Amino acid sequence: MFRRTRPALPTATQVARTIREQIRSELSLTASAGVAPNKFLAKIASDWKKPDGLFVIQPKELDSFLLPLPVGRLPGVGKVTEEKLKKSDIQTVEDLRRLDLSALERNFGRYGVRLYELARGIDHSEVIPDRPTKSVSAEDTFESDVPLTETESMIRRLAENAWTASRKEVRIASTVVLKLKTSEFKILTRSHTPSEPPSSCEELTSIALSLRDRINLGPKQRFRLVGVGLSNFRDSDNAPAQPVLFE
Repeated sequence: MFRRTRPALPTATQVARTIREQIRSELSLTASAGVAPNKFLAKIASDWKKPDGLFVIQPKELDSFLLPLPVGRLPGVGKVTEEKLKKSDIQTVEDLRRLDLSALERNFGRYGVRLYELARGIDHSEVIPDRPTKSVSAEDTFESDVPLTETESMIRRLAENAWTASRKEVRIASTVVLKLKTSEFKILTRSHTPSEPPSSCEELTSIALSLRDRINLGPKQRFRLVGVGLSNFRDSDNAPAQPVLFE
């Protein structure tokens, strides 16, 4: 769909700029991008200036960027692992780096090795550029936090963007996902897989709005971000696929 590299582009930063420009031109969507020495750092960098920005981590800046981060920003550190680390007074990546490999393996098994490497900015994961699409989504951040009742217009716009993006795919998405981020940065997702995949933007929008009705945090709760996505892509011959939610 997009040309990911060009011989005339000498740096990863220029490639990232070109990809963002192509997405904006071809799909009328904003996109954030991260450039870093490896995959996991690039993923964190891509989140740094969402929904429409470019953030670069130079190799010499690795420690200054990585060490202050909360441990919860590391891949695979969910709520349970984060709480376990915090009980040992491990709040940041810098704290985590002070633990030796044997201590991490003793407390976290095989994942302890992964934590040891991530705390040092090490990631050997391969970048696979042409793997099948798992999800298509569009999300945006409000200028100021809003109550749930004021999210409808953005949900409608994002549903239209997600629908347009999904039309570029040969495979069909069968699951609709709504994502919301609270003012406290808590991420909520709701999903629905109808008996038949959504056949129009209007149907996608209707499902996304119905998913909003499943959020019940009270009228005082405010939200800073909303996203609409399509996932669980499958071939047009109805071959089964694993359900996937976008981040």
